[in-house]
Amino acid sequence: MKIGFFDSGIGGITVLHDAVKMMPNVDYIYYADTDNVPYGKKTKEEVRHFVFDAVDFIVSQGVKAIVIACNTATSVAIRDLRTRYSIPIIGMEPAVKPAVEKNRDASKRVIVTATDLTLKEEKLQNLIDKLDNEHIVDLLSLQELVTFSERFDFSEETAMPYLKRQFSKYDLNSCDTVVLGCTHFTFYRNMIKSLLPEGVDIIDGNQGTVKNLKKILEGLNLQGEGSGNITFYNSGRKVEDEKQLTAYMGLLRRLD
Repeated sequence: MKIGFFDSGIGGITVLHDAVKMMPNVDYIYYADTDNVPYGKKTKEEVRHFVFDAVDFIVSQGVKAIVIACNTATSVAIRDLRTRYSIPIIGMEPAVKPAVEKNRDASKRVIVTATDLTLKEEKLQNLIDKLDNEHIVDLLSLQELVTFSERFDFSEETAMPYLKRQFSKYDLNSCDTVVLGCTHFTFYRNMIKSLLPEGVDIIDGNQGTVKNLKKILEGLNLQGEGSGNITFYNSGRKVEDEKQLTAYMGLLRRLD
């Protein structure tokens, strides 16, 4: 059985990593839309076009389900994707619900980080309006982390000055939880953690998304019949280059 994972770039590898650990007896396709990354700086209409082109290709590979491992793509296209395709389409959204529920009675604030487009989208705002009755959620763009990670630049010299500048916009001593609302941000979790006061939690939607995928597959009686093989595609082109394959697999290993 093959499962497809889609992201604008390499960020969704952080979700794929959890899937391989949780469901090792499945084969995977990972599609990075490297020709068009980053999505966070593009228009909603452009992103929808890119997403549908990518998912058309992934479906043609015979997958049984697809994970849209991209918060931005989910926010602009998930509803129409589910209308168009008959296979399960699992999306992602910033983990606002667990963060708000954890802090509702604690007089502490929640910082939800995301890309520029996700922060502007109605889907996220509706989610916050539904859950944040106490108005404890603050929003923060970390758009440049997408650019850094797509360059395979995970150095503190590059990321830390940017992170310090962005997080300085809020009083971190009043914060209890930071939500990573983009899969690319997970690569910088430890750096972000180092900036936060002791006891501040960092959460993302990765494991919850994979658990939801597993539950849906089990409900459809779809069993794993693979060996954990991963095939990578860059905007529809199979990745054959050994250096790039090694780089992608290295990203998976650095998450262990």
